[in-house]
Amino acid sequence: MSIPLVQQSDLPHGNLEGYLHGSAVSVIFERTDTDGVGPRLHLHPYPETFVIRSGRALFRVGDDEMVAVGGQILVAPARVPHKFTVIGPELYEAVHIHASDRFETEWLE
Repeated sequence: MSIPLVQQSDLPHGNLEGYLHGSAVSVIFERTDTDGVGPRLHLHPYPETFVIRSGRALFRVGDDEMVAVGGQILVAPARVPHKFTVIGPELYEAVHIHASDRFETEWLE
């Protein structure tokens, strides 16, 4: 048996879409120090888990808003609209885990 080893620099946009590599999850690796950066409002048919390694961002999940910081984990439930905006200038670094082997996003704005 051979264990596949994926080089992140070889991934499209540096993100892992699970089905291409035999994984049941897909992963976005986020890293920026640009204040105000983040995706517009969207949802997924599965939960998305944000593991925040450093920095901070303002998250909107459903009707709730909160600032999440390095060392915290936030879960956006399936089919709940969400977005985040990086609060700079410190480096925001996070791993966004999609509970699906493919990225499926419905953009709402």
